[in-house]
Parts: sequence; C-alpha cells; structure tokens
Amino acid sequence: MKEILLIIFAALLAIGCGNETTSAPQELLNVSYDATREFYADYNEKFKAHWEKETTGGKITLTQSHGGSEKQARAVIDGLEADVVTLALSYDVTQIKNAGLIRGGWRIEFPDNSSPYTSTMVFLVRAGNPKNIRDWDDLIRDDVKLVTPNPKTSGGAKWNYLAAWEYADRKFDGDEELIRDFMKKIFDNAVSLDDGAHGALKNFQNGKGDVLIAWENEALLFEKNFPYDYEVVLPSLSVLAEPSVAVVDKVAEKKGTRKLAEEYLRWLYSPEGQEVAAKNFYRPRDEEILQKYSEVFKPLELFTIDEEFGGWVKAYGDHFADGAIFDQISQKK
Repeated sequence: MKEILLIIFAALLAIGCGNETTSAPQELLNVSYDATREFYADYNEKFKAHWEKETTGGKITLTQSHGGSEKQARAVIDGLEADVVTLALSYDVTQIKNAGLIRGGWRIEFPDNSSPYTSTMVFLVRAGNPKNIRDWDDLIRDDVKLVTPNPKTSGGAKWNYLAAWEYADRKFDGDEELIRDFMKKIFDNAVSLDDGAHGALKNFQNGKGDVLIAWENEALLFEKNFPYDYEVVLPSLSVLAEPSVAVVDKVAEKKGTRKLAEEYLRWLYSPEGQEVAAKNFYRPRDEEILQKYSEVFKPLELFTIDEEFGGWVKAYGDHFADGAIFDQISQKK
C-alpha cells in the first residue's frame, strides 16, 4: 500500500512539474509612438534575456504597437490593452490617466519624470543639402518644401511645431502676429501632414519635399544607413523632447503583469537599457553613457516645454486643441 501511494505521489508531482514548464508565457504589450520601432525591437530582445535569465519571472512574450502618439493614447483609452505605454509626450499619458487607466503620480514612479531618454527635433535633408537649409528661417522660403507629421495626431509634430514657435518667439521678440505669420508660412510649405513620424519619413524617402523635420534618432539612423542620400542639419535652437513611460495600472492588474511591466520600464534606466537607447540614437539620461556617445550627440541649444510654454497641458490647450492656434493658422491650408 505504501508503495502504491509513493507511485501516485510521484505521478502527481510529475504532472505538476509538467504544467509549470509548459505554462503559457506572460505577455506584455508596449504601446508606443512611431519613432521607437527599431529601438524597442532591439530593447525587447535584450530585456527578454534579462528577465528570463536574471529573474525568476519565467518565459515572456513581448509585443509592440506603433503610431502617432495621440492616436496611440486614444487607442488605449478605447480599449487597446497595453501593459505599458511609452509615448512621445507626457500629455498623452495624462489623457490615459484621466480616463482612469493609470493612477495619479505616474510621473514620479520612475526617475527623471518617468522619461528614461530624451531626443530633439532636427532637419533631415538630401545629400549635399542642395537648398542650403540651415535653420528654421529657411523653412519659410518660397523655394523650400517640407515634410512633417500632423501636430493634431503626432507627438513628434507637436515637439517640432513648438520648437519652430519658440524660435520665432525669440526672433520677433514675442510679437504674436509675426510669430503666427511665420508658423503659417512653414505649414503652407508642407507638402504632406502624415498621422505619424513613420509616414512622414516614408514620404520624404519617396522623394517628397526638400527637408523633413524629424526626431533626431530617426534622422541619425537614416544618415547612418544612407550616407550618400541624406544628411542631418542641426538648427540653432530646438526643444528638449522628453518621451514619457508609464504602467497602465488597470490593465496590468487585470492581466497580472504588474511586476513584469514595472521591471520592463525600470530596466530602461539600467546601464544596459541606456546603451540600447544610445545605440538607437536616443540621448541617454546616464551622463557617463551620454559622454561615451559625445561624437554622435552634438551640442545644441535646447529649451523645455515647462520653461517656455508653461507645461504640456497649457501648451496643448493653447496650440493643439480644436480651434486653437494650429487650427487657426492651418485653416486655409
């Protein structure tokens, strides 16, 4: 009888072990913006190895979704079950918070206002810079056509719009009529207004326009991959773009992925995560790693949205809400 019980116990133990080893891996969805496709494809591979080898978390499956930042935020609000969001600006994350999916205080959940890397907006031009485009002034010339995403849907486009506005604000000493005229001329010269940065980049690659206002990381990647076709131009002034990350608390709690989601974002700040960011042409927060890539990331005068526009909530209301300044200057266009 004792032997029979031992056999039954061993069989049950084997079944239990088998269930554990064949259990489905945890799945995490990162909903991000257009310009991070290559970065997170690279990061996901390295994080997966970190999670499965250095933690007791077990097997995981990582997926990513990309598009214009505001449209991505809306998709999450409308039901896309993101475990984490890594969006172009804090305003988009705040909208998800306001919908009840992210708890208050998300900006202090991770270092640097939950912004693990930075970027800026630069110009990508054809090789040799045939139109001699050097600064924001050149974008209003009659002989220059530009490509940019749409500020109504794209986070990157909001950053580059505000960079151009601040340049004009300083040039015209705050004269709003002259600033608006400057901005209108820029968008009158736009040959396309795509939903996101990826579409704008494709249009420029396909021959539209003389200059693309681009995320620095995308511009540097293109310059690296197509050195005989494109080159990067740094304007005299640009914006310190601080993409934001957050756990989508309601989804993570529902799916039981909170521990995974938190580590996924926390590891972005690790030396390994910061290296991945730098190699994908995002400016790392880690000063030592940033200095290591000083030949890549050239010095540039940068301002912040908090300093010059009173934060993203005010900037959005003033410039991008329905009927606000961008709608007014682009109405005829």
